[in-house]
Amino acid sequence: MSAQRLSIIWNPVKTTRADLESGLDRAASAAGTTFEAIWFETSEDDAGQGVTAQALAAGTDLLVVAGGDGTVRAVAERLAEADTGTELAIVPLGTGNLLARNLGVPLNDIPGALTRALGGEARAIDVGWLEIELAGGPERHAFAVMAGFGLDAHMITETDEDLKDKVGWLAYVESMGRALAASDTLEVRITADGQAHDGDSVHTLLVGNCGTLQGGFNLLPDADPSDGELDLLLLSADGAAGWLDTMRNLVWDNGIKRLATGGTVAESSDSATHLRVRSLRLELMEPRVFEIDGEDLGETTRVSITIQPGAVRVR
Repeated sequence: MSAQRLSIIWNPVKTTRADLESGLDRAASAAGTTFEAIWFETSEDDAGQGVTAQALAAGTDLLVVAGGDGTVRAVAERLAEADTGTELAIVPLGTGNLLARNLGVPLNDIPGALTRALGGEARAIDVGWLEIELAGGPERHAFAVMAGFGLDAHMITETDEDLKDKVGWLAYVESMGRALAASDTLEVRITADGQAHDGDSVHTLLVGNCGTLQGGFNLLPDADPSDGELDLLLLSADGAAGWLDTMRNLVWDNGIKRLATGGTVAESSDSATHLRVRSLRLELMEPRVFEIDGEDLGETTRVSITIQPGAVRVR
């Protein structure tokens, strides 16, 4: 059996090369394979796009990215853009590790994640592309998990850790309650798949490729990273009654009841709207901070989003 040619892209803030090398040796033994590795380290100036281009130019059978959601996003972005068919594997080392969670990659287990990397079957996943108007001019970015403003993935990944240990997924309800109470609604013009949506007043808009968050909380219950569509969630709760309606929709309608009845389509309510889209154009009447995969891009009033189906093959 010929040795696999690996390119290891790693974030030195999250781990050491020695730990990864040890994990690789154990994984290769468990998978019964051999490998040749080239190492590429990310930096403040290069979150992963540049070193991914270098790895592809050097020739590789598999890109292994070791880091948090930001590093994974950067590598997936450049890989989707290159469209080479080179496969990707994840060693999740961040706080959220949201893509890894949704794909079933072992968490907090370097040898386990690397064993999967060396011997696992690849799955083609979609990538969302976002074009955004910022103060410095237009920018284009990819996301693998979710994008939006308001009650976003970044806030969710920072839910109180002590509370999560005590009450599990209910900690997200408490976290969302605080965020909803502090959120102001604004008018947003939404064009979905070329069709103008009715005038919307929302405080939160999320568009996602994956839906499961930490603790197993499923914010976008219909999201499938391989279905060629993105899932859109609009939250418009205003006051105590609206907040209660939102909680009922997220926790009961699309959580407990869905599990009990085997529901397959996300339910909407007065304050929570679920849609599925392939393209999206947003015009915000007031600037809001927009995020992708937990990364703050800055304030904007104009965003366009499309999907690249089957953009990256992930083990």
